[in-house]
Amino acid sequence: MYQLQEEVIRFSPYKAQATKVTYEFRAGGISCPFFLAMKTFSEVKRISKELSINEQIRAREVRVVSDTNEQLGIMALRDAIHLAEEKGLDLVEVAPNGKPPVCRIMNYGKYRYEQQKRDKEAKKKQKIFQIKEVKLRPNIEDHDFFVKLKHAQRFLADGNKVKVTIMFRGREMTHPELGREVLDRVIKDLGDTIVREKPPKMEGRNMTMVIAPKV
Repeated sequence: MYQLQEEVIRFSPYKAQATKVTYEFRAGGISCPFFLAMKTFSEVKRISKELSINEQIRAREVRVVSDTNEQLGIMALRDAIHLAEEKGLDLVEVAPNGKPPVCRIMNYGKYRYEQQKRDKEAKKKQKIFQIKEVKLRPNIEDHDFFVKLKHAQRFLADGNKVKVTIMFRGREMTHPELGREVLDRVIKDLGDTIVREKPPKMEGRNMTMVIAPKV
């Protein structure tokens, strides 16, 4: 089905009179204005809904907009469908709440193809990331540090955020500066490839920091 988006339109709450509203229907990169029936309300919210086409339309009469954005006026549904068929196109009910409903003549197959193409492209651009965790000790040896650092680099390269955790034991809790030094070392070694989303803070017996790949 086609998707219709109605822009938010505000009206004065003190005017209890009918107002002619101009909407814009966008499909496949094409926009066309059309007039809806008179309505009285304070606000029309942006909505998205499925639209009926051709014989799915229930109204007896419809206001028709051509495929070239020409206002064709009100006509019987069967005449509007016949007009669309003559052009090898479809009649699409873009504003079912209008009085009468507003329909537009358009290429349904083309619109659906372009819509699916846009959805596919948008899906490709979506990035799903996780928060991985790397745990270190405040007195970690160099070899272990670089092993953990490589893990963090791999997680970041995959587009994930990394929670770096310094685990304190016993009297190590009296020297939190040691943990901060390790975190600073992580930041320094990763260089300008990352951003620090959350600064170091204590969480119980642990000190944590969250870093993310720089976009």
